[in-house]
Amino acid sequence: MSEPSQRKRGKVLRWLPGVVISAIAIYAVVRFTHGQDFGTALRAVKPWFIVFQVVLSILTLLTRAQAWRTILGRRVDLKTCFFGISEGYFLNNLFPLRAGEIGRALFVGRSSGLGTLHILSTILIERAFDIFFAASILLLTLSKVVEAEWIKPVAFTAFFLVIAGLVFLLIISMNREKFQAWLQARNFHSGFINNRILPQINKIMDGLSALVHPGQFFLSLFWLGVNWGLWVVMYYVSVAQLVPDAPLWWGGFIGSVLALGVAIPAAPASVGVYEASVMGAFAVLGASGSSGLAYAIILHLVQIVVTTTFGLWGMIRDGRSLSSLLASVGEKQRIDYNKINEEL
Repeated sequence: MSEPSQRKRGKVLRWLPGVVISAIAIYAVVRFTHGQDFGTALRAVKPWFIVFQVVLSILTLLTRAQAWRTILGRRVDLKTCFFGISEGYFLNNLFPLRAGEIGRALFVGRSSGLGTLHILSTILIERAFDIFFAASILLLTLSKVVEAEWIKPVAFTAFFLVIAGLVFLLIISMNREKFQAWLQARNFHSGFINNRILPQINKIMDGLSALVHPGQFFLSLFWLGVNWGLWVVMYYVSVAQLVPDAPLWWGGFIGSVLALGVAIPAAPASVGVYEASVMGAFAVLGASGSSGLAYAIILHLVQIVVTTTFGLWGMIRDGRSLSSLLASVGEKQRIDYNKINEEL
């Protein structure tokens, strides 16, 4: 098989699992939706709701940029973080498998001079915090959704285990050099471990170095907490359009289900998976499935439009063309870490 054919086949294989998952999600959404009810719900959406969601989406980008800037130790200005995140989300709308995270690391690593790998490791920390918030909120709200007393102590136990894991992460970050020295002192007889595993652990340790100071660690958590708070409001206002007396924690449940749902590999922009996650959370809470789908589609479109707008703005600001951007990230998906090391 020729090299171009191998590359084409590899690209198809990378895209295939996500496309299949999205196709299944879309089928499930269509299967449990009544077309007439969906159309009625879509026409009932008020213009102020869309404007409100646009404003809130911009605020979530700003607070996430501030959180990431804090993780970076304020070595990158807020504007660069904001547009870097927007460009990353924009690329996620075009490519599967979170290609936008690689793109964000590449762009900000070059413009800041910190290097691609260092930026990528801080993004890993950001994602770890996201998992902490998503898991914590889901665990705290699950006991309210499921009417079973036995699940409450289980949920809270798991919640405290997540907190313990985060504390462990902080301890590791404060003793990073000792931990790396201990690893290097181990006499591993496996070339795979020495050449592939240990370098990856060191890269993660580089990201943890941004959290050596407890103040920086908790300030990062604070800004991501504000970011999640805005998301909770976003989804609460959405479900409140269908169930006026909905409690605030419903927004947290929907947001946590969505965050964990879109973490699954899917087609670009998490098409299908996003809608299925929101619709499923709405259905569990007792809201109409068809109406839930209408609001899920609007929420998704708003986020795509907002991130695409600021992502393209960031490209123009940084003097990048769309063709060179796509070529750069497409190449990034094919090459290994040796190529990244050459850029540092």
